[in-house]
Amino acid sequence: MNDAKGRTTPAGPLETTPPAFSSEEAAAFAKRLFGLTGVASSLDSERDQNLRVVSDEGVPYLLKISNSADDSGVIEMQTQALLHIIRALPDLPVMRPLPTLDGGLYATLEDTVGNGHLVRLFTFLPGRMMSSVDLDAQALGWFGSTVARMGLSLRGFFHPAGGYKILWDLKHTAQLRPFVDLVSDDERRSICKRALDRFEQHALPALPGLRGQIIHNDLTLDNVLLDDARSVSGIVDFGDLTHSALICDLAIALVSLMWERPDPFEAAEAAIAGYGSVLLIEDEEADLLGDLVSARLIALILIANWRVALYPENTNYITANAESAWGLLERFDAVGLSRVARRLRAACKGGGSSRSGAGCPPTEDLLERRRNVLSPALSPLSYEHPLHLVRGEGIWMFDRSGNRYLDAYNNVPVVGYSHPRVSRAIADQSRTLNTNTRYLHRSVIELAERIVATMPDGLDTVLFVNSGSEANDVAWRLATAYTGAPGAIVTANAYHGVTTATLALSPEEWIEGELPAHVERVPAPDGYRGIHRRESPDWAGRYARHLGEAVTRMQSRGIEPAAFYVDSLFTSDGIFAPPPLYLQSGVDCVRQAGGLIVADEVQSGFGRTGAHMWSFQAAGIVPDFVTLGKPMGNGHPIAAVVTRTQIAERFASKSDIFSTFGGNPVASRAGLAVLDVLEDEALQERAGEVGGYLQEKLKELMRGHESIGDVRGAGLMIGVELVEDAKERRPHSRLAHAVMNRMKDKGVLVGSTGPDGNVLKIRPPLVLATAEADSIAGKLRDSVVDLTNVEGRTRR
Repeated sequence: MNDAKGRTTPAGPLETTPPAFSSEEAAAFAKRLFGLTGVASSLDSERDQNLRVVSDEGVPYLLKISNSADDSGVIEMQTQALLHIIRALPDLPVMRPLPTLDGGLYATLEDTVGNGHLVRLFTFLPGRMMSSVDLDAQALGWFGSTVARMGLSLRGFFHPAGGYKILWDLKHTAQLRPFVDLVSDDERRSICKRALDRFEQHALPALPGLRGQIIHNDLTLDNVLLDDARSVSGIVDFGDLTHSALICDLAIALVSLMWERPDPFEAAEAAIAGYGSVLLIEDEEADLLGDLVSARLIALILIANWRVALYPENTNYITANAESAWGLLERFDAVGLSRVARRLRAACKGGGSSRSGAGCPPTEDLLERRRNVLSPALSPLSYEHPLHLVRGEGIWMFDRSGNRYLDAYNNVPVVGYSHPRVSRAIADQSRTLNTNTRYLHRSVIELAERIVATMPDGLDTVLFVNSGSEANDVAWRLATAYTGAPGAIVTANAYHGVTTATLALSPEEWIEGELPAHVERVPAPDGYRGIHRRESPDWAGRYARHLGEAVTRMQSRGIEPAAFYVDSLFTSDGIFAPPPLYLQSGVDCVRQAGGLIVADEVQSGFGRTGAHMWSFQAAGIVPDFVTLGKPMGNGHPIAAVVTRTQIAERFASKSDIFSTFGGNPVASRAGLAVLDVLEDEALQERAGEVGGYLQEKLKELMRGHESIGDVRGAGLMIGVELVEDAKERRPHSRLAHAVMNRMKDKGVLVGSTGPDGNVLKIRPPLVLATAEADSIAGKLRDSVVDLTNVEGRTRR
């Protein structure tokens, strides 16, 4: 193939002769490689070879022999994507990959000229292909919702081969322009040029800003099987899978639904409504949908013309949809491409309305009702102009007007809002049984086993509760019972809970002048603005020695320490990731005095640091208790205390602990799903990679803006400290508050922390991508620039 500048490019699957093994050879492959004995018959295919193999027992299977030009990494991606979909949405009807006799998911064979082909075997799906004219409005809506669910099922799936180039990816449509000359009809050639011109001017520049992920990229009526009720019974052919704009799946589907209909827009509106019932269509996506539909038509036409010139013997198959594509593109051209875009944009506005908050009460009414019935003691609403949120998806939250906000603050949805696997686990178990831990249930025990498996040796016993506060409260009961001592040590602005016991351990929440007699505070290891600076020798060791001093002060009052509570990222003190020496030395001081160590992982655990599952592991210490909460159920209430057997047994000899809902089967299924997603989607590794990328971006900003004094943290727990004066490092609390609100207005949510409230707290769900990290850094830069300019003018 030649590119747009006439250069020769490597031959790909679309340019390489498809495999053409006989049915007898294919049957022999099925038996030799997969142990399947049966009769094979050919099925239609564009660039590889598909065969139906019916076993001796009468069970059909699909044997797929890939093109010799197909990259093995791409084949691996397609196979892993299917496995991911099966885990994420088990009821989505996709083919199941079946293992070879060697246990792999594909095998290699050679043809007579030495070309290698990868061979896979799949389950054969029921149903049949239908024409769009066979579908009523309800069936079209079902089809649209299936397209959206496919997008949801692939959300969070990543593979190194995802960025490979395939001409069927609509973002490459402009590169098809050289093929326009293959269109022999002058009028049709002009129509193609007009559509390409509009795509390049209107859609191409905006495509990189749309939601992107790996998509099916060919969800058409040729690849979707329907049952007699016209609902989707099978989704096949993942050969065009690639990373592109999410909305492209809908655009591609709409083409096959529109082109045979007397009123194509009526069909599109029904399908878009179905899609919108599952996924909100964002404004930017709605703006481009019409142009992407046109782009798909262009691709169908031009690639067909090009491939017919290469393979005239396969003309009938290659051009099967070409005339239908021409008919719809000509109709679009007659109506006007801009009018087509407006019509489909309007359909999108109606299609997602129920999901974006239609029917919700006005925000002012809701504020008044809140004031009337909720206690004024309840923590106030965030932001000067409170958000009225109605739903979340992945890294995003949406308000009642459909505006979206990148959530860079809430660590509770650790695997992303509304993750389908977690939601389905909760729903499935709630339909089956929910009870308490006084009865045996497999999920409760399995969750405890899997949590213990993530811990250092010795932390082998789990107690389930409902919240982080309860977990820290239970840890306190166990620690005081085990040591017989009443004293606690915490960092100066720590937060560990809202119960009476844990509030005493939470200086951040104390009223002015409050200092519980049994509690000692130590300064957090603030190497930027604290009493010991990073540039000073042994600064971490000097902070650690404060723990020994705290023990001495406590003992001088006749109190012995029961426990030192520590959040290893010091998220309420200002977010610090000190050298391991700090915790190692500090822990030794406390243990020598007979105290125990409670690692509070409620904010900083579950892979957030990127390097470890639990933040305390970075210091190489083994605590006596680990307390878990918030992210554990991705929003469903569940928490836990992990401790040593001897501690739990000593307590159990005199008392017991029971929580009616702690560790209930529904909550346990949620916890198991979270662990599954963390592992299957490699979110800990992603937190390290994207967190490191974001920190570098923020440090670049720091070098150019004196009001950004420090950037610090680990993985996706990042603190950005704002200061009035870079040299004096005076905290700029007012600017931090203003930046937080300005970023909200720009569509990015962050929080603030630290004793002076001048540290921006960035702790998004771990599904954050680098493009979204760029958005956080960009909106922070813009907000700081806006506000420092205003402040400068005010001072003048």
